[in-house]
Amino acid sequence: MKFGARRFWRRVRRGLLIGALAAVGLIALVNNWVINNTYSYIHDDWSLLPDNDVGLVLGTSPLTREGAPNPQFYGRIQAAAQLYQLGKIKHIIVSGANPDSTYNEPRAMRRELIKDGVPPAAIVMDFAGFRTFDSIARAQAVFGLERFTLITQRYHAYRAVFIAKKLHLKVVAYAAPSEEIGRFSRTMLREVFARFKAVLDIYVLDTEPKFLGAPQPLTPPDNGPDTDG
Repeated sequence: MKFGARRFWRRVRRGLLIGALAAVGLIALVNNWVINNTYSYIHDDWSLLPDNDVGLVLGTSPLTREGAPNPQFYGRIQAAAQLYQLGKIKHIIVSGANPDSTYNEPRAMRRELIKDGVPPAAIVMDFAGFRTFDSIARAQAVFGLERFTLITQRYHAYRAVFIAKKLHLKVVAYAAPSEEIGRFSRTMLREVFARFKAVLDIYVLDTEPKFLGAPQPLTPPDNGPDTDG
């Protein structure tokens, strides 16, 4: 009886190991697919970047977990302001999370862009960019865009471009500067699983944005006075 039980648990452990290895292999294959299909659409050199009317800045927290300024956030701001000042884009959508009165990514991005010389009238805030999929789908469904420039770090741009292409959008991405992110860092490991989830959203789950709402004009006459401090 004990021998039979040991054999049973060996089979269970072997099955779990095989399943785990298969899952890791599938995730790795999906990540390679996402990267290989989007690499040519991502630019590090602004001079090679096609001109577009609109740049979409994907949101992230202004602060790190430790409370320090987030280099990813400020890299995206720097990149967006640079493209605007060079005439590579004419309007900027800042899209991010806005869960409560204490945390508002779009307002933080708008405030920093204005500090960097971007006029308020050139910036539109999207408060329902709860995740990358939502930001891109809303650019199409709410703001009526079919062509634009994505602005984020390269590691994130692969997923963003992949989503946009599968939504039949004509996009390129500008890789914003940031501190080097290690291959096995928390950020990179999270992105590996996020790429896999993006493929599931598109091909399996038929995901929709959390909130769409009515279409709205891209560039209102005036965003009003800047009261964000």
